[in-house]
Amino acid sequence: MEARDDTNKLSSKRLTGKVAVITGGARGIGAATAKLFAENGAHIVIADILDELGAALASTIGGRYIHCDVTKEEDVESAVRLAVSWKGQLDIMFNNAGISGSGGSITSLNMEDVKFLLSVNLNGILHGIKHAAKAMIEGQRKGSIICTSSSAAIMGGLASHAYSLSKEAIIGLARSTACELGKHGIRVNCISPHGVPSEMLVNAYRKYLGKADMKPEEVCKMVRDSGSLLRGRSASIEDVAQAALFLASEEAGFITAHNLVIDGGYTTGTSSMSFIYQ
Repeated sequence: MEARDDTNKLSSKRLTGKVAVITGGARGIGAATAKLFAENGAHIVIADILDELGAALASTIGGRYIHCDVTKEEDVESAVRLAVSWKGQLDIMFNNAGISGSGGSITSLNMEDVKFLLSVNLNGILHGIKHAAKAMIEGQRKGSIICTSSSAAIMGGLASHAYSLSKEAIIGLARSTACELGKHGIRVNCISPHGVPSEMLVNAYRKYLGKADMKPEEVCKMVRDSGSLLRGRSASIEDVAQAALFLASEEAGFITAHNLVIDGGYTTGTSSMSFIYQ
């Protein structure tokens, strides 16, 4: 019978001594996850292009910040190298950086815009998995690699064509790399948020509804009313951070090649015919 490492179970902090790199960690979901990981004992490298926000957050959580454009492989490699040189190891890679891109009809897509979106959303994650895996294999530390996908990857009509393309491809990439890396004890999983009032989603609603002053609270209300099976409950960035914490921790030690959907059941079922349960 395989012996288990119960070290972290002795502490209420679920990531004690772990070292994590978080791309897109300066704000939103990435920042909330960085804070939660740090609260749970992890050492955090925040990798982002928002230098002022990223450096300030890293300072408050005792972490490190590095400028990282995920479209550039060498930038992602440098972020991983910083973690290893700082603490001697890499245990968690959270590939979270992404952009929404532009919408519009399939008949009029600007292919240069599509290529740029894919360079961030897909190639950025490919770079992260590649260099995190190399560091984890060399360090013989096993490890957890987490990639941010989206509900748009599993249900049509929730986002633009290019964004949906990139997010579904991420799930396929995570599954294929999980098949290769499992022999090294490296787990690769996705999280797919839905209706989270991040700056990206709120800006999208402002644009498409023509309401420049739309507040995050209004997006939450829309999700509560019609974007979730859990009426009266909307998503939050903390919900996503908690999911990332679970997948990063030993509590998810036998979970890999999985897509954890954080959507209040929206992409799985409908309550539009709830009268049949009366």
